[in-house]
Amino acid sequence: MRVALPLAAALALAVSGCSERGLSPSAERGRQVYLAQCTACHNTDPGQPGSVGPPVRGSSRALLEAKVLSGTYPPGYTPKRPTKVMVPLPAVAPEIAALADYLR
Repeated sequence: MRVALPLAAALALAVSGCSERGLSPSAERGRQVYLAQCTACHNTDPGQPGSVGPPVRGSSRALLEAKVLSGTYPPGYTPKRPTKVMVPLPAVAPEIAALADYLR
């Protein structure tokens, strides 16, 4: 019993991997996309400002579609930073829903 409990705890930790607890499969996919595509400019914590980009936690799908896919903002949106540094990333198009799930 002494060995079984620590072994079970180690196994549970290994199986959980690097995922954040409680994310849906879609949000986990969005987290992976975010870490691979967004953290060069945005913080690894989407709630914090990055080296170039603003915090993005809570970004709507409409904002992501406009900014990530075409480099624009949705009508009526007031940007957090009035720059035009971000270039469109059309390769992320298939992952917009998952990215929105993660940033929600």
